[in-house]
Amino acid sequence: MDSESLAAAGLLAALNRSSELLADLRHPFVRSERFSYFLPPAGARVGATFTLPDGREVRFEVSIAAGSTAFQVEGSITVEDETILALPRKSLPDIHDALAVLDDYAGDVAAPAARTIDQLLEEIV
Repeated sequence: MDSESLAAAGLLAALNRSSELLADLRHPFVRSERFSYFLPPAGARVGATFTLPDGREVRFEVSIAAGSTAFQVEGSITVEDETILALPRKSLPDIHDALAVLDDYAGDVAAPAARTIDQLLEEIV
């Protein structure tokens, strides 16, 4: 397999790991739905959306996109239009470094999920 094919396989594996990690987020009182979609021209975003009892949506997501000279990796937690956590956009020229950051960012976004949802539920009550 050539290096481009190995990089593509690595990208798919990293997106799958991130998607599974965020899809496994659960809360007993809030329904969730996973998502993944293409970011034109050469990127992808994966995550999970939780719908609170008051109708607000909480999104936990990470993304990676190929630019002309580097890969851009981002991660965030948002409630409607309010950003609760915005990890710094990282621009990395090497795909393997970008995939390592994507894995780290997925963990960083997933870690506070239960606490974040609990805090938002307390605001409703």
